[in-house]
Amino acid sequence: MSSNGMHTERPETQRIVITGIGLAAPNGNDLASYRERLLQGQSGVQEYEIRYVGETLAGICDFDDARYQSAREKRRGTRAGSLSIYCCQEAIKDSGLDLENIDRSRCGIYLGITEHGNVETENEIFELSGYDYDVAYWSHFHNPRTVANNPAGEAALNMGIVGPHYTIGAACAAGNAGLIQGAQMLMLGDCDLALAGGVSESIHTFGIFASFKSQGALASHENPAQASRPFDLDRNGIVVSEGGCVYLLERLSDARKRGARIYGEIAGHAMNSDATDFVLPNPERQQQCMELALQRAGLAAGQIDIVSTHATGTSSGDIQECVALKAVFQGADGVYFNNTKSMIGHAMGAAGALEIAGNLPAFEDGICHATINVDQLDPECNIQGLVLNEARDIGTVNYLLNNSFGMLGINSVLIISRFQGTI
Repeated sequence: MSSNGMHTERPETQRIVITGIGLAAPNGNDLASYRERLLQGQSGVQEYEIRYVGETLAGICDFDDARYQSAREKRRGTRAGSLSIYCCQEAIKDSGLDLENIDRSRCGIYLGITEHGNVETENEIFELSGYDYDVAYWSHFHNPRTVANNPAGEAALNMGIVGPHYTIGAACAAGNAGLIQGAQMLMLGDCDLALAGGVSESIHTFGIFASFKSQGALASHENPAQASRPFDLDRNGIVVSEGGCVYLLERLSDARKRGARIYGEIAGHAMNSDATDFVLPNPERQQQCMELALQRAGLAAGQIDIVSTHATGTSSGDIQECVALKAVFQGADGVYFNNTKSMIGHAMGAAGALEIAGNLPAFEDGICHATINVDQLDPECNIQGLVLNEARDIGTVNYLLNNSFGMLGINSVLIISRFQGTI
């Protein structure tokens, strides 16, 4: 095993690198502004009101949805579709490629989602109630808006991408799953460019707020910026957020040919299932998922520099993950842990992809952004190396590990490395 990991020993056609990033987050619509606000500890959580539930809190995106869409496209489409289009277009632009000059039959779109269709169905039933539920007034756009492939499909239509497009339903593990799928398709030769990541329009469905509220897992706080507080003893639930983050992935061999800028390289990944409970995480399975990703990357736990935790701010979920983290990283000095949800809330299907983006610049600046809102650390979440309330300069960063776990016991772990080589 190479001290730098097994991924560097693969042929360049099997090494997958990140060459473009497009994102929309509650506290930034491009990587530079998003990163700066994370380093400053600036929250994007706001007061929010939604039908039936009333006043609550949410992470709300404020991106320019007219940049790449006409008014007609927006009327026909969905919020998730707008997020997908914006992020995919921005990722291509950021990569330095010209959309008009790429082979669009060799480009694939692989987007993770938590759920899709609830927003449109809820809205249309509400509108229908004004017509005494006469289905003659039901929208003829309902089917294309609510099919599961809609977010990726809207991007394919908008961009003229004629390669494969589909979404990966993986609950809150979906952002990682989209990236994993894109990397696998590149390694199989199914495409030459992969637009991969995750999107979520979850704040526009009242059902997700109502369900978390009935579960006792919906965050509340008099100060919206302090509502999302993973690891804090007084945490009281999840802040639901919308967002999107899409990466342009390429084989290293192709990126070299065009002299592309490389943000990082996919070093290892794993997915598994708890198979034990609908919502309560299983720390043993989470541990196994992290260990499998490390094994595939050819790394020891102590070689990871930053662990981006999944912790959502629920009383039991944070503790379960910490049990798994302690089992994997016990005795591994020099590993730092942070949490992005403390600043943007839980962006569901986009969470993993956005959390990776928030940490990727550490390869350049050596800074680990903090977990904010930890006034009193829960003793059961006390992990050595947890970066709290203020960003920390940790020096050279070579490896990031991102945890994303979801309902019905789906787990995903993705390891990204600093690119080791020259273009």
